Amino acid sequence: MMNNSLENKVAVITGASRGIGRQIALSMAEEGATVIVNYNGSAEKAKEVVKEITEAGGKAEAYQCDVSDFEKAAGLMDYVVKTYGHVDILVNNAGITRDNLLMKMSEEDFDAVLSTNLKGAFNCTRHISRQMIKQRGGRIINISSVSGVMGNGGQANYSASKAGVIGLTKAAAREMASRGITVNAIAPGFIKTEMTEVLSEAVKTAAEAQIPMKHFGETTDIANMAVFLASDKARYITGQVISVDGGMAM
Repeated sequence: MMNNSLENKVAVITGASRGIGRQIALSMAEEGATVIVNYNGSAEKAKEVVKEITEAGGKAEAYQCDVSDFEKAAGLMDYVVKTYGHVDILVNNAGITRDNLLMKMSEEDFDAVLSTNLKGAFNCTRHISRQMIKQRGGRIINISSVSGVMGNGGQANYSASKAGVIGLTKAAAREMASRGITVNAIAPGFIKTEMTEVLSEAVKTAAEAQIPMKHFGETTDIANMAVFLASDKARYITGQVISVDGGMAM
């Protein structure tokens, strides 16, 4: 353990088997949190995250759940509350893309992205809200996107889902602030992950040209912000959308 800003806290992180979610899980565990690594499809990768945390002396377990399913999301939260007695941090990170031009986008691709990215965040927040209100405290951190702030061509479904996450964040923050619960969103820009690795060099170069800092961010840039928002240092911050994007959305 390097630090202990999240000691004795229980954190549920959705979509934590890879990319940004994985790094948030590792960073929160490093700060002393017990981490529930939620995943949908990639059991092996989720187990690798748990192994990495436990080998470093941290506490974690993997839990399979499709957060877009209302009842399954309820099951996840019920399990964590029954097992650990409390949930202090929820990071709604699970997300998918089905990019296409608006005029070519299928209804199925639109619905799938909204279902995971937006409804998934609603489902998890909805099912943990009662517990956090009972505890009179909690931190909810929603992962939005620069696409949700600015829009992005070829991503009508993704941009709409991530803009929806911002609205959900602000509404939930207003509802729960008096109970000591903060709800904030992080809007990442281009971050080096498996998702961006598959982009062609031409696309990467064009993307970098749009970024004032002229380079992609690291997953740790997002994880550091998530750890801060989950800590007592951020206790008076709620309803905010914090862009971590090298200046793209300024």
